[in-house]
Order: sequence, then structure tokens, then C-alpha cells
Amino acid sequence: MNHSSPIIVALDYAQPEPALALVEQLAPSRCRLKIGKGMFTALGPVWVEKLMAKGFDIFLDLKFHDIPHQIYQACTQAAQLGVWMVNVHALGGSQMLAAARAAIDEAPVSKKPWLIGVTLLTSLQTEDLAELGFSGTLSENVWRLAGLCHNAKLDGVVCSAQESALLKQSYGQDFLCVTPGIRLPHQAAVDQKRIMTPLEAIQAGSDYLVMGRSITDAADPNQLLTQIIQEMEHNL
Repeated sequence: MNHSSPIIVALDYAQPEPALALVEQLAPSRCRLKIGKGMFTALGPVWVEKLMAKGFDIFLDLKFHDIPHQIYQACTQAAQLGVWMVNVHALGGSQMLAAARAAIDEAPVSKKPWLIGVTLLTSLQTEDLAELGFSGTLSENVWRLAGLCHNAKLDGVVCSAQESALLKQSYGQDFLCVTPGIRLPHQAAVDQKRIMTPLEAIQAGSDYLVMGRSITDAADPNQLLTQIIQEMEHNL
């Protein structure tokens, strides 16, 4: 199976019927799938297994953030579930990140997911950081939190495409940058603040692109994915 596509489609559904209707229109060779808090809370790990059985790699986007012992247990269970990628909040600190890394490292090789850290949510702007008591710019804080992840030997981070080039320069080309906030040129930003088009994000250094409504609202999602991938291949 060809898994060269950098696109991760976000399944933001709380009911199985619309999710299945979408998934039936997608090909595992064209995308991976992201399951977040809403869907996982509503449908549970059985749903993850159902989608994996259809051939899809799953990014379990639960943004674990807790004391190290709880994170160790959560990451152990995510690995046993067999997901492709799992994330934790960098704001949990070095000890928590180390616990997550230890849990993944102890998983069998066949069930060892990519482990990435969430730096700052793409819905946040500089004024939001000031309200939270952070000093420095948004990019400085993302860079610092990504450094914690790199030092803890995580595989990469969730960040906006604006920060990908800086993080690659600082932490190496193998340090994964997973980018939400991707919109097609004609689409509005909605609740995302730091956004780019798919081609712009890849050119900026992002490795994987999380796309939700851009794909899920399309008349022919698989055809749109094919067009996006072809545009990348022709311009990179």
C-alpha cells in the first residue's frame, strides 16, 4: 500500500454514520485519518480498530496532558491499540515527555507509533499568550516547547506551517512537523489563526498536513485529495 501522501484527514464526527459515509469515499493510499477527542469520546477505541481494519493509518489526536504516570499508561494503551501516531502536550514538561517516550519505546516494534508533541494550538495568537502569562513571541514559545520535545527524543511536533522552517533548521530535517490550519486558497480561516495552503505548508517544511472541512465538505473528497497531491508533486 502506498502511504506517500502527507495528508491527514480529520474526522470530526460524533456519530458513526457520517464518518463511515466519508471514509467510504477515501482511499488509504491518498490519506491517513485523525481521530480527536470528540469522536474518541463518543465512539471509543473500537472505532479506531474499525478504521484501521479498512487500511487507514490513524493519528490518535487526544493531546495527552497529565502527570507522568498517567501519560505513561495512556501512551502504552495507544501503542497497544496499534495507531500510527499519538500526541502529548509539550506544556506537560520534560518528565511527562520522558514518560511518554518510555512508554512508546517499550511497545513492540510492530506497534510503535510516532510520538509527537503539541506546542501551541493554532487557534492561539500573541495576545492570547500574554493573557496566559507567557513572555516572548508566539514563535519563540513554539521553538522553546519544540526544544523540550526534541530533548526528550520525541519524533516531532504539531505546529503551524509558519514555524516549520525554523524548527527544521533548529532540530533537524528528521524532526517531524505536523501542521493543522491548512486551508485551500478559496476557503476562510474560520477558527484557525495561523493558516497556509497545502503547497505552501509543504514548501515551508511541514511533513504532514491535517485537513478537516476542506476535504470532508468536498463533493468528491478522494478526487480533491488526488488534485492536491498532484499539485505538490508538480511543484516540489
